[in-house]
Amino acid sequence: MISRVRRLPLWIGYLLLAGLLTVACLCLRGTARDAVFAAVSASSAAAIVLGVRVHRPVHPGAWWCMAAGMGCWALGDVLYTLVYDVLGSRAYPAPPDVAYLLAYPLLAASLLSLARRARPGQDLEGVIDATILSVGAGLLSWAFLLRPALAELEGDLLGGVVAAAYPVADVTLLAVLVRLLSATGARSCAFRLLAAAAVTMLAADVAYQVAYVATGYDGTALDPVWLVSYLLWGAAALHPSMRRLSDPAPREGADVGVPRLLLLAGASLLAPGTLAVQLLTGAPLSAWAVVLSSSVLFLLVVARVWTLLRRVREQADQLAELARTDPLTGLANRRRATAETERLRDRALAAGTPLVLAVLDLDRFKRFNDTFGHPAGDRLLAGAARAWSDRLAGTGALVARWGGEEFVLVAEGLGPRHAEQLLAQLRGLVPQGQSFSAGLAVWDGAEEVDQLVARADAALYEAKAAGRGCTRTAPGPAVPEGAAPRPASGQSSWKRRPVTRSEAPTRSR
Repeated sequence: MISRVRRLPLWIGYLLLAGLLTVACLCLRGTARDAVFAAVSASSAAAIVLGVRVHRPVHPGAWWCMAAGMGCWALGDVLYTLVYDVLGSRAYPAPPDVAYLLAYPLLAASLLSLARRARPGQDLEGVIDATILSVGAGLLSWAFLLRPALAELEGDLLGGVVAAAYPVADVTLLAVLVRLLSATGARSCAFRLLAAAAVTMLAADVAYQVAYVATGYDGTALDPVWLVSYLLWGAAALHPSMRRLSDPAPREGADVGVPRLLLLAGASLLAPGTLAVQLLTGAPLSAWAVVLSSSVLFLLVVARVWTLLRRVREQADQLAELARTDPLTGLANRRRATAETERLRDRALAAGTPLVLAVLDLDRFKRFNDTFGHPAGDRLLAGAARAWSDRLAGTGALVARWGGEEFVLVAEGLGPRHAEQLLAQLRGLVPQGQSFSAGLAVWDGAEEVDQLVARADAALYEAKAAGRGCTRTAPGPAVPEGAAPRPASGQSSWKRRPVTRSEAPTRSR
């Protein structure tokens, strides 16, 4: 039995012990009840400190700030017991309000720090979402809580300021909580406990303010809700996953998700909904507040749509790039190579310059894979592609992965002799002493890309048959010196410089 207790997770043990205090608190009355209530709130701050010491998160500042916030809240509960129960004072505002109000910015700062760690840099979408919900909640708070409370405290400046501070603090905490929800990618147990703690605290605050404004009720029945909030704050810090709560989260896609979309839509409808409720109940209209909040919400929704469209465009560009790029080597894939070859062919036709295409095939690649393993083969392909790309940088030549261990090299303005020299240089750059065979073809000025590739591929087989590790040039129509190659069907003759002997197509050796 003792071993089982020792194996009990720390956060569950805290929930059990503090839960017993909570039950005892609910069974007591008067000063004893308030004293146990303060003990439970103090245990929450102590649990956060213990969680930081035990689990040692990478960024403990947010948790220390949270512990300070809950410590202020516990101090407020202690002062509440002394002022209202021991001293019998009925003054408002009182010292407990100072402690309570100090807790809100500390808790908000801790949650904001966790959100910024989880989503470093700009998070415009999260900020806009938090602002939309804050504006909607602020309108409700003004229309149904703050405005009636200020009307009752007319002439009491200090009381009015304190009464206004509580709803403002709740709205601020709500905004930061939404920011954390949108930023944190890891939905760990600590995250869920922390979110539940903040939501429970806000719910108790709002329920208390509504009950007080409507009936003057002191909110004693809401004590269990606040106690549950205390337990959840402490349990979140004691759970082992708290150390990963501020880890950078992956960016979400352009899809905002149905729950968030419904939440944002509901927040956007709060302004007309508030006006409708006031008209139906005969309450004083908050016309200017509705006009201002509606305008702000409209601009925020437009901004949110703009960020969504921008994310869609970014993803479309990324998908287009992925569709044209080989994922292993980072080179252009076969589709992109075909399109680029057609573009270079048209440019060569217009400029009157030669165009060469070579098909490269790594020699005995299957044997290399069987000997060293497929991961080594992948590293060989990626290393060769990287070395060739560095060599060809700035030359205008294109190297692409054609498939398997085959690559294609396309260059405009090179004759076959210079192309063979370039291929010899590239062959020396293959990692681990490997080599490749190559088939070279010179465009005749009329053939399609697939015909040009077929001639180069046939020359590649000749290079393989000749012993590998060499280049063979495909035969093609001879172009006499000073003569222009025949144009493609439907196109005018080239206006080009004469072709030298070194650049004219040659027969395979």
